[in-house]
Amino acid sequence: MSEREKKERAPRNRTITLSAEEIDLYSRSLLRLSGYSEPKDIENRTVNQDLFEILDWLPDAFVDLLFIDPPYNLTKSFNTINFQKRPLDEYREWFESWFPKLLRTLKPTASVYICADWQSSSAVHLVAQKYLIVRNRITWEREKGRGAKTNWKNCSEDVWFCTVSDKYFFDVEAVKIKRRVIAPYTDSNGNPKDWERTENGNFRLTYPSNIWTDLTVPFWSMPENTDHPTQKPEKLLAKIILASSKPGDLVFDPFLGSGTTSVVAKKLGRRYVGVEIDLTYCCLAEKRLAIAEHDMSIQGYSDGVFWERNTYQDQKYISRGREVPSTLPLFSPQVGRETK
Repeated sequence: MSEREKKERAPRNRTITLSAEEIDLYSRSLLRLSGYSEPKDIENRTVNQDLFEILDWLPDAFVDLLFIDPPYNLTKSFNTINFQKRPLDEYREWFESWFPKLLRTLKPTASVYICADWQSSSAVHLVAQKYLIVRNRITWEREKGRGAKTNWKNCSEDVWFCTVSDKYFFDVEAVKIKRRVIAPYTDSNGNPKDWERTENGNFRLTYPSNIWTDLTVPFWSMPENTDHPTQKPEKLLAKIILASSKPGDLVFDPFLGSGTTSVVAKKLGRRYVGVEIDLTYCCLAEKRLAIAEHDMSIQGYSDGVFWERNTYQDQKYISRGREVPSTLPLFSPQVGRETK
């Protein structure tokens, strides 16, 4: 057990953790490949293996949406795995050593999103444009992080949006943002122009841009939070999945971490496959998938729209009209029922 796990948590801390009993339970549902697999064999499963050992065993042309969140070019510990920073050219070579091999898993209409920090973003772009059509670079505000006395505080990350071809799916209506209107325009009769009055204030639905400032990095009081050091917000994945996949499509994350991609795909009615080398993170993913059996909420996304931070007073984790408790019963990952 790590020092972080041993540390006593505050009473209101809602971070998802694992007991020894839960690790034993959830590890039983994890998948390990021993050869080439058909899509039906890995669909809606978490694969607990090194991606680079099983790349050749993944099915061909089965993925509608590929989300890649690889280790950034930083020296960082991921529980049992350590990643060392290297010169940028070496990072680019490392990225290109496996990235093209993933592309055979994609359908001709597939979309690909690749995460990067500011230091590795240029290397990711150079590799991505060799093999895919780069459509855009999304930059999202990561409001957490330490300040710097001799530099600008680093509080953003990039996500490169790419497609296999010019034939791809994109649903802009599914990802419009509801913004508060400060100085609303009205017509000659006093009626709203391109906005609406509500009990909670005046709002306008706006087209999403490639600058995302409405995300909250998971922290201790959020029910989606885990001890994974680079966990992405569920809201970030919801934007990507709703924009670039249809209900029933398959979403693949080859660096699953604590399971955010699979969890959000499940909540939004998509199929999923996740690959993760670390057992603890795999079990966290399975626990979160079990929780999603009865809690389909995504913070910041409600009533079919995305809300700006701090603009919707009733924005909280709600499931079937009631607030989700901070402590949850142990659920079986296979059948979604309580386990004694």
